[in-house]
Amino acid sequence: MNNLNSILIEGNLVRDPLIRTTPKGTQICMMSLASNRYYKIDSGYEKEVSFFEIESWSKLAEACYNKAHKGRGIRVVGRLKQSRWNDADGKSRSKVIIVAEHVEFRPDNKKEAKDDSQKPVTDSSEENDESVLTTAAREFEHVTF
Repeated sequence: MNNLNSILIEGNLVRDPLIRTTPKGTQICMMSLASNRYYKIDSGYEKEVSFFEIESWSKLAEACYNKAHKGRGIRVVGRLKQSRWNDADGKSRSKVIIVAEHVEFRPDNKKEAKDDSQKPVTDSSEENDESVLTTAAREFEHVTF
C-alpha cells in the first residue's frame, strides 16, 4: 500500500523555466516558485516567503515551458520527491522537489492585452475548451496531462 504523498501549492515563478531532455528524449521542465504566507504578530502582519523547485515531465513539461515566465502565478498539484547524494567531500546531501502532476496558470496580463482567450491545454485528442476556468473567485488556465 502506498502512503499519501500529495501537495497543492500556489505562488509566483521567480525565474523563467528551464527545459532539458533525457537521453531517451523525454522533456523535463524545471521551475522555481515563491509562495507567500502572512501571519499575525502583535498588531501587524509578517510575511514569510518559501521557495520550491517544481519539476514537470513530458507533454506537461513542454506546456509549462511554453506558458510560464518569471512573475507568472501558478498553482501546482503534485507529489514530493527527495533526492539523496554524497557531495565531493563525502557529505550526505538531500533535496526535496515537487513533481507536478497538474498545473494551472493565472492569466498573463501582458498576454491578455493581445489575446483575450485563455485556452486550457489537455492531453486529449478533442479540441481545447475555449472557456476560462474559474476557481475560488480567481481565474486559472488549466493544464493537465
